[in-house]
Amino acid sequence: MKTKAILLGQILILLSLFIAAARADVLYLKNGRKIEGLVKNEDKNCVELEVAAGTVKFQKEEVEKIELVTPKGAEIIRQKWDRQKQEFQEKIAEQKYQEERLPKKIEFLNNGHNMVINVTLNKKVEASLVLDTGASVITIRRSIAEKLGIDLDKVKPDAKVRLADGRQVDAKYILLKSVKVQNVEAENVETIVLLDEKGDLGGDGLLGMSFLKRFNFKIDQKEKKLVLEKL
Repeated sequence: MKTKAILLGQILILLSLFIAAARADVLYLKNGRKIEGLVKNEDKNCVELEVAAGTVKFQKEEVEKIELVTPKGAEIIRQKWDRQKQEFQEKIAEQKYQEERLPKKIEFLNNGHNMVINVTLNKKVEASLVLDTGASVITIRRSIAEKLGIDLDKVKPDAKVRLADGRQVDAKYILLKSVKVQNVEAENVETIVLLDEKGDLGGDGLLGMSFLKRFNFKIDQKEKKLVLEKL
């Protein structure tokens, strides 16, 4: 029993030392407030206190007294703050992930026979593309590629593409870094550039399956909306 009592006493002493080490610096203000943190800088005019969210400054004339912790205690406090920051960042990342997976409803314009959607290519060029589930890849006009700053003379391989009117035209295969429809984005998207500007595409090109296959999608003709949900 005596041995157990001694052991218990030693554990309590170690625990009390750890708790004391884990305490932060404390500023006691003359207005009665008590602020906990770690003193970062102190001079004759002010005290700069590091807290979990940043730093705050107090004029010396506001401070009644300061209680300081040991260096080991300061290290424990910073480790605690780091864990709290990591947990907060993980929580924000999880919320963002869940929000991104919610179905997004994209409005389209119906210009008679076509469903036209406004898109942003490579984060800088706006284009109106016809929604076309029959097109295996996104197709854009040469003029759009030139706005993107793409030197088509340096792009290989060459290709031949048959249009809806039966014509076969020259084309180039490229990879768009980004295709964004409202707040829905896909990266590194296979695209065909039509070198022949002739022919009616109904817009600046076609929004094909190289973009759409990245999502579960549904076309709501009644509401005139394209519903996209991340896979």
